[in-house]
Amino acid sequence: MRHVTTASFLAVAAIGLMTGCPDRTISEVNPLQGRVEYKDIPVTVNRNVDILFVIDDSPSMADKQANLSTNFPNFINVLNTIQGGLPDVHIGIVSSDVGTKATQDAAPGPAIGQIGNGGCSGTGKSGNLQIYGAPVTSPYISDIASGTTGTRIRNYTGNLDAVFGQMARGAGAGGCGFEQHLEAMKRALNNNPANAGFLRPDAYLAVIFIVDEDDCSMSKSSMLGPESAALGPLQSFRCTRFGVTCDVGGATADAMNQVGTKSQCHPNENSAYLEKVSLYVDFLKKLKTDPTKVIVAGIMGTTEPFQTELRSPPGGGTAQQALAHSCSYQGAMGLEVADPPTRIKFLLDQFPNRSTFTTICQQNLSDGLILIAQLLKTVIGDPCIEGKLADVDEATPGPQYDCSVSDVTNIGKPNQAEAVLPQCNTGNTNTPCWRINVDLMNCPASDHFTLKIERGGQTPPPETHVIAYCVTDAV
Repeated sequence: MRHVTTASFLAVAAIGLMTGCPDRTISEVNPLQGRVEYKDIPVTVNRNVDILFVIDDSPSMADKQANLSTNFPNFINVLNTIQGGLPDVHIGIVSSDVGTKATQDAAPGPAIGQIGNGGCSGTGKSGNLQIYGAPVTSPYISDIASGTTGTRIRNYTGNLDAVFGQMARGAGAGGCGFEQHLEAMKRALNNNPANAGFLRPDAYLAVIFIVDEDDCSMSKSSMLGPESAALGPLQSFRCTRFGVTCDVGGATADAMNQVGTKSQCHPNENSAYLEKVSLYVDFLKKLKTDPTKVIVAGIMGTTEPFQTELRSPPGGGTAQQALAHSCSYQGAMGLEVADPPTRIKFLLDQFPNRSTFTTICQQNLSDGLILIAQLLKTVIGDPCIEGKLADVDEATPGPQYDCSVSDVTNIGKPNQAEAVLPQCNTGNTNTPCWRINVDLMNCPASDHFTLKIERGGQTPPPETHVIAYCVTDAV
């Protein structure tokens, strides 16, 4: 076998994992036109996962909520393939409607619009988890394994898919049209007494945004004031104008107001009206002593194209500035659209290797839900090799696999350390070492291969992660 593992390579790779370099160079393993499959396998398996769905409940979301409900079983099907079956989950739903309450104001601003049809009032649903009449005895679903008996303790009646589906559809499409997705998430998780018990200190936390407009988390409710020369019409374009900056074509609020295509867009962290996205990034990372236990995902609009256009308001009238839809699809109720989610996408990007993003503009959300579930499966620890391992030396009898494997401790911390593991020899006399085994029961994909670490009775520190890169055939 061609040995290519080096301590320096694994050190760089592991550090890159934790510091935001998702496009690491892999030339050191010389895949010869193949691919490299990455594995991060915690030595101590944690099967506790708290999953928070932030669901937009504004008037354009009915078809998308139904889509989520219909395809949720595909999400659970992937989680069921985790070794040991479905992890111990808490699953909650929070609405993006937090009314007219802004982060820096003592009280909510005045109500606006028609409540129940896009209007906003008070604190909305306040970040409280919602079950929408589903047969659940808590504000969230709990499905936990009971010891070694093979039974599970559930706080709901019926099938998990059906119960969540009822909750997702129940969110409705009458909520506030100024959607404060990030603030709703924060209020749900920030010691909210209505949500007691949902967030477990030792569990992974996954936050999944199901939205068709960008975040409009307000620092000042004066952003919802009457139409004026400074604010413009009372439409959600204010969220874009004052919450996003585009280096090309939208460097100021006035430039954002100009019709045309814009690029290099990012959150406006100096907005007079919207809260900093970095505040929510910091909040999430500080929820866990190990920030790699936080996973974020979005099923939402595409980030491009990003354009300001003129569009007639609902009910007709003079065309007004609006953020052009970035994607669309034909849904059961007609044409469905979504807008660029610049602020939310920025938040996702601050969690490298712990985030994923797909478009909501599709008739079937199964691909996006499967992708999120696969990310959760990877984070919990999946030793199965999904791709087809490449034989890197066909001249030598038997398959010759090329993997770089290390034990890494204190990932992402100043005292991070790693130890390169060799491939096991015939008698496993060089432990700790790695080998490729066949596991028909737990590894259904490809050749049913799993990465096995032989330790010869040695016990690594509990926070150790096995970091591996294996060369697979190109597809």
